[in-house]
Amino acid sequence: MLAMMTRRIIGAPRIVLGVAALVLVLAGLYGAGAAQQLLAGGYSDPHSESSRADQILNDTFDRSGSQVVLKLDGPAGMNMATDPAAREVGARLVDELGRFEFVQRPILSAWQNPALAPALVSSDASSTLIIASLDGGEEEAPDHAAQIERELGGERDGIAVRVGGLALVFNQVNEQAAKDLAVAEAIAIPISFLVLIVVFGGLVAAALPVVIGIVAIIGTFALLRLISEFTDVSIFALNLTTALGLALAIDYTLLIVTRYREEVAAGAPRPDAIMATMATAGRTVAFSAVTVALSLAALVVFPMYFLRSFAYAGVGVVIVAAIAALVLTPALLMVLDHRVDALDMRRPVRRLLRRPEPADRPIEEGRWYRLAQFVLRHAAPVAIVVTAVLVVLGAPFLGIRFGFPDDRVLPETASARVIQQEMRDDFAQDLSSAVTVVITGQASDRELAAYTAALSEVADVESATAPAGTFVDGTAVAPGNPADRRGDVAIVSITTPLEPMRDEGRNQLDALRAVPPPAGTDVLFTGVAATNADTVGAIYSHLPWVLALIAIATFVLLFLFTGSVVLPLKALVLNILSLSATFGAMVWFFQDGHLGGLGTTATGYLAATIPVLMFCIAFGLSMDYEVFLLGRIREEWLASDRSRDGSDHAVAIGLARTGRVVTAAALLMSIVFAGIAASEVSFMRMFGVGLTLAVLMDATLIRMLLVPAFMRLAGRANWWAPGPLRWLHDRFGLSEGPAAQKANRESGAEQDEAVAVTPRLR
Repeated sequence: MLAMMTRRIIGAPRIVLGVAALVLVLAGLYGAGAAQQLLAGGYSDPHSESSRADQILNDTFDRSGSQVVLKLDGPAGMNMATDPAAREVGARLVDELGRFEFVQRPILSAWQNPALAPALVSSDASSTLIIASLDGGEEEAPDHAAQIERELGGERDGIAVRVGGLALVFNQVNEQAAKDLAVAEAIAIPISFLVLIVVFGGLVAAALPVVIGIVAIIGTFALLRLISEFTDVSIFALNLTTALGLALAIDYTLLIVTRYREEVAAGAPRPDAIMATMATAGRTVAFSAVTVALSLAALVVFPMYFLRSFAYAGVGVVIVAAIAALVLTPALLMVLDHRVDALDMRRPVRRLLRRPEPADRPIEEGRWYRLAQFVLRHAAPVAIVVTAVLVVLGAPFLGIRFGFPDDRVLPETASARVIQQEMRDDFAQDLSSAVTVVITGQASDRELAAYTAALSEVADVESATAPAGTFVDGTAVAPGNPADRRGDVAIVSITTPLEPMRDEGRNQLDALRAVPPPAGTDVLFTGVAATNADTVGAIYSHLPWVLALIAIATFVLLFLFTGSVVLPLKALVLNILSLSATFGAMVWFFQDGHLGGLGTTATGYLAATIPVLMFCIAFGLSMDYEVFLLGRIREEWLASDRSRDGSDHAVAIGLARTGRVVTAAALLMSIVFAGIAASEVSFMRMFGVGLTLAVLMDATLIRMLLVPAFMRLAGRANWWAPGPLRWLHDRFGLSEGPAAQKANRESGAEQDEAVAVTPRLR
């Protein structure tokens, strides 16, 4: 199919490019509105206990978990709890908040809720809080919080009014991420283009990957907007689309153009060179795209649409990038002809430096071949030393801990983070750490009071408030709030000084859940601690399925590609080893805070969704390079005498011919991800740093050292498969190398016809 498609493309390249340009314009017009269609939430499991509790709160009491906080700071000497001027300003703000149709009741203030004064007034009484819940969930509440900040923030009668809360945190995370995306593009695209000029030599050739990358990004934006018509898609999917689209376009185009130049240098006419290139490098690109797409597709298993969105974006951008590379690159090569090497920047530089033109040398005299020979001669020591290094680097991974992102993912200067930190430092209680218990079912006032009293006796619970009263250490100390019960649904609000993300907060939540509820009732817990526990639990429960799907799909595809069961197993083991080292570094930097957390605030845990996302992307990209290398090694193996020496020679030649391509591709891809590492949102910085390290480590330690070392140690066993599987591969496997090229050339008249048309096109 690939050969037939290529023949049609080089037979009418200008028509292909014209149609592609029209499709690109239409996709660009449609995809331009993608950002407005995508959502800002999706971090929690919609089927979890906390999500179900939030839904009941919203449906029954018109309350939501997304809060906005107005912080009022008075002038020196003003007591915000008792001063009449402060009371008047606070009353006006409560009234103005109530006019927003998306603000839910009740609105909490120290003047209207004296019992909450310890939580709403700072320790020195110089500040007070007004807290309200916002309708619209995590998708719409951030925008509502931003509107409140615009309209209510400022100064009133000498009192400074600032807006914060979790809803505004998410709004500022989204806004900062959009700014960071522009910065990442401004860093990655020009630097990548300069490196491409060095790699390709000429301006024209260097522009090809950029063109393919732009096509991939625009096409995927349109695809994401289409998907958003049917399901929720996170706006962060755009970040992955931009980074991965450019990175994969560079990978695929670099491999194709490099192989094309080899065929032309060997004396093949350009149409034949394109056919041979697509029969080898083109097949590798197609196979690599399927492998990467399957690794990313596994994210769709997770229930939170934040992660599922990356499956949509990842699979979409891989498919679009691969189609663009396989269709547009041969068409462009056909139209450009020899002009693909035009505007060679290396010649003027050499003339300026008075250096001679480089002479063509046999592949056996190149540095990559010499490196391969060194590794093959010292396979056992290289394997032991590199493996030991990776194991040591991966040791911190054993202490990885997951949590839910909070305000500390923002830069220290972000207003929402500043306010949240002031609330931690200056207020005796932090209402954002409160635990809410939703009780459904028939329960008498006495049963509800007994349950609330039991909850208040759990260690480090300051108070538990229900319709039956407020309890401290099992004793009623104040009347309750009758509005907290409607029909068969009741609410218990628990205040605690413990941080919900830390072990103490999680252990307290477990103890609260262990308290026996009234008979015949169903009890659901929500709040930051419960949402965090449920999110982490959902990830852990689905992670084995994701890992199993990736492992099985990778094994099957690599078997179909190589005909071996040893090479897929080797690839899985080495990838896990490499990724463990990468995650060890992430724990060391971002969880434990070494080297200043690379400019972020270490909270003692990693944002739960990011390591999973990083694993799927990094695994897919490592398979990308694995396929590049194995494709060339297998091509040489098929042309050898199938002996032990033939296997070693195939490994050396394969490494020599792909070493420059893989290294250049890894360098360029790391530049793209390094642009993301400049993000001011800490989990996006971790994402960029992690993928940069994973790509560089995989392209150097794994592909250049461990792969040839282990293939030398395995010898001819690299290509072993049981008889039935060998028959299966012969019947259904993917062909590669000289045999495939010969089959393509002998496939008949269409090839001759394409070549016959070539002079007229040229």
